[in-house]
Amino acid sequence: MKHKKKLLKDQRILLALVILLIVAVVSIINPRFIAVKNLITIFQQISVIGILTMAMSMLLIGGGIDLSIGNIMVLSGVVMARILGDGGNVLTAVAVGVMVGIACGLLNGAVIAKSKCIPLIITLGTSQVFYGLALTISGGRIMSFGGAFNAVGKTRLFDVFPVMLFVLIFMVVVSYVLMNRTRFGRRIVAIGGNEKNAFLSGIHVTKYKIFIYGIAGFFCSIAAIIFSARIDSITANAGAGYETSALTAAIIGGVTFDGGKGTISGAFLGCVLMGVISNAMNILQVETYIQTIITGGIIVSAVVLSNINNMKKK
Repeated sequence: MKHKKKLLKDQRILLALVILLIVAVVSIINPRFIAVKNLITIFQQISVIGILTMAMSMLLIGGGIDLSIGNIMVLSGVVMARILGDGGNVLTAVAVGVMVGIACGLLNGAVIAKSKCIPLIITLGTSQVFYGLALTISGGRIMSFGGAFNAVGKTRLFDVFPVMLFVLIFMVVVSYVLMNRTRFGRRIVAIGGNEKNAFLSGIHVTKYKIFIYGIAGFFCSIAAIIFSARIDSITANAGAGYETSALTAAIIGGVTFDGGKGTISGAFLGCVLMGVISNAMNILQVETYIQTIITGGIIVSAVVLSNINNMKKK
């Protein structure tokens, strides 16, 4: 009996049930929703936000937050597009783009860790810096990748499963292993749970904070590659709203603002739920403005429910 109650309290179980319920109901209304092609499309649609959600979740669990992840992704993508446009090869573009993403993350981490300032405010500021850099490099123009990432965007294994789906799964697994199966992950959780106690126990808090932001920057650069593979072009304002979506998915999945709480698997399910809802609204031909209202309602509800759950646990 106690085991059953514990399962019902597990947000991941509830999320899975909600996802299955939505799939069942929408499939009855429109059978096209349950088609394999459409289900794969859902995962394609969340491939970018899924990777960014992993980055945001790791930071939240570690007691941080990053509102610049969308613009880090764009800056990384713009740099890659510029290198390709100037005649550089794909490997060089990817290597430099990844280094840019990591550098942006490390910059965020260093400023936050050294200044002891609120991460939300710092990353809100650096987000504008990264956006300005992307705008400067791109000249405000749409930048094309010339099909450089078609191998990722168009290749399908067994003529069914897109490569980007496996990239998403791989990044989720990396996040899970990092946070649950390594000493680094355990120390990040400890810092998020109680930074002072973590410091007193001998953990080099500053170093770990900088590293986790650097890892988040790496994830943003991988998201840039997937974004580029899907769209084959990028603009300086392409990252707008991604930080909000990633934050929402993480919170829906049970990750909290308090730090030290939440799971990678829950965050991923939160992302899947958002993808299922978005796709369902498109399948059911819900007006765009109604979709915006519903999305806003989901964000508010997620934050409120998260806060209520935290108050109950205290």
